[in-house]
Amino acid sequence: MAKEKSDLLKITKQEEDYSRWYLDIVDRAKLAEESGVRGCMIIRPEGFAIWENMQQTLDKMFKDTGHSNAYFPLFIPVSYFSKEAKHVSGFAKECAVVTHHRLTTNESGEIVVDPEAELGEPLVVRPTSETIIWSAYRKWIQSYRDLPILLNQWVNVCRWELRTRPFLRTTEFLWQEGHTAHATFAEAEAESQQMLEVYKTFVQDYLAIPVLAGRKTENEKFPGAEHTYTIETMTQDKRAIQVATSHNLGTTFAKAFDVTYLSAEGTQEYPFATSWGITTRLIGTLIMVHSDNQGFVCPPRIAPLQVVGVPIFRKEAEKENVLAKFQELQAEFKTLDKFSFKVDERENLSPGFKFNDWELKGIPLRMEMGPRDLQNGNVVLVRRDTGEKIIVPQSELKSKIPELLEDIQTSLFQKAQEFQGQNTYSVSTYEEFKTGIETKPGFYLVYFDGSPEDEETIQEETKATGRCIPLGETSKPGKCFYTGKQTNQQVVFARAY
Repeated sequence: MAKEKSDLLKITKQEEDYSRWYLDIVDRAKLAEESGVRGCMIIRPEGFAIWENMQQTLDKMFKDTGHSNAYFPLFIPVSYFSKEAKHVSGFAKECAVVTHHRLTTNESGEIVVDPEAELGEPLVVRPTSETIIWSAYRKWIQSYRDLPILLNQWVNVCRWELRTRPFLRTTEFLWQEGHTAHATFAEAEAESQQMLEVYKTFVQDYLAIPVLAGRKTENEKFPGAEHTYTIETMTQDKRAIQVATSHNLGTTFAKAFDVTYLSAEGTQEYPFATSWGITTRLIGTLIMVHSDNQGFVCPPRIAPLQVVGVPIFRKEAEKENVLAKFQELQAEFKTLDKFSFKVDERENLSPGFKFNDWELKGIPLRMEMGPRDLQNGNVVLVRRDTGEKIIVPQSELKSKIPELLEDIQTSLFQKAQEFQGQNTYSVSTYEEFKTGIETKPGFYLVYFDGSPEDEETIQEETKATGRCIPLGETSKPGKCFYTGKQTNQQVVFARAY
C-alpha cells in the first residue's frame, strides 16, 4: 500500500508553483516525457491519442470546406528562403541546417561527420513550408482555371528554441499547415477568415476553450503577411496563449517565386496566398485551461477514453460477479457507439489507487460498482470536473451517461468563459495598465494606435504584448492609452506564453 501512495500520484499545487504543476501533470498523466534530444519530447500514447482525435476532427472540417491533404519535403534548400527575406527573418535564428550527408569513423574509432560529405547547398529542416510549397505552385499555376488551390498538410516542423516546455514550446512539434492560392485579395481574405472561424468552432465546441478572435497588430503579425488573424485564450495563471493563426499573405510569395497566372481577361496576374495552422500546443493549452490540483481534466468530446469502470470487491466470488456485470455493460455500450468505455481490470491495485490514477489522467466520468451496487441494480458515476457522485440505476445508464458527458463539456466551457470574463479589464491610461498588469494579471482591452516601436517599448516595460485587435468590436472613438491620440482601434494586451 505504501507504494500506491508514492509520488507517482502526487502533483504540485497550482498556487504553489504553476510551472511545476504543469510539468507534473504532463508527467503523471503520462502525456509526454523528455527524450534524448534537447528540447524534443516523446508524446506518449495517452497524449498522442488526444492529438489523433484533434487531427481527425479538424481534418474532416478542412475537407468539408473544400481542402485536400498533400505532403511536401522536410528539407528545404537555403536558396528558397533567400527569395523571401522578410519571411525568413522571423525564423532565421530558429532554423536547423543540414550541411553534410554522411558520417565516418576517425582514427580513434569515433563516429564523426565526414568532412568530404558536405552538401552542395545547405538544407533547412522545415520550420514552415511557404517557400517550398510556392516553389511547387510556380509549376502548378498557369491559368485562372488552376485557382483556387486549397491544400493542407499534417507534418512535423523544427524551430530551434532556447527555452522549451513540453507541448507549449519544443524544438520539434507536430502541426497542420494549410496553404492556399487565390485569384484575388478578397478571396484570400475570405479564406483566411473562414479558417479562423473553423478553428474557433473546433476549439470552443470540442476543447471547451473560450477564445478571443482578432487580427494581430503590425508588431505581432506573421512575417510577410498582409493580415494575421488569431484566436487567443486565457490560462489559469491569467496569461494569454495563442491557440491558432490564419494569415492573408497577399502576393508576397507569388512575387518571391515568380508565380503568375493568365487571367480570364488575358493579363498576367499574381495569385494571392493564405496559410493557417494549429500545433500540439493545443494539448498544453487544454492542460492550462481546464486541469486542477488533482491532475489533468479532458473535455469529453476530445477525450480518447470518456468513461472508465472501476470494479470494487474484497472476495474472489464478489470479483467474479462484479466483473461479469461490467463486461455485460461493456458489450452493451459497444453496440450503442455513443461513448468510449473501458473496465480497469488491473490486478493488485486498490480501488482507491485506481480512482486517483484515472482522476489524474483526466477521464471525464468514472463508474464505480461493488457487490452492494450490484445487488441494488445501481452504479455510482463520478464526474471528473466537479467530483460529484451520482447513483444511477443500471437500466438508465444508456441515456444518463451521454447526458452527463454533454453536461461536463458545457460546464467546462462555461467555467473557463467565466474565468476569462472575470479577469478581463478596461483601462484608459498607460499608468493604470502598468499598475494593473502587475497586481491583476489578465486581458486588458485598451484604445491603442501606437507604432510597432511603441508596442516594443510597452513589452520591454511591462512584459505584455498586443494579443489582437478584436474582430466585430464596434466602439466609439477614444484616446490611445499610450499616445493620447484619438482612435477607433482597441487592442487586447496581456502577458503571454
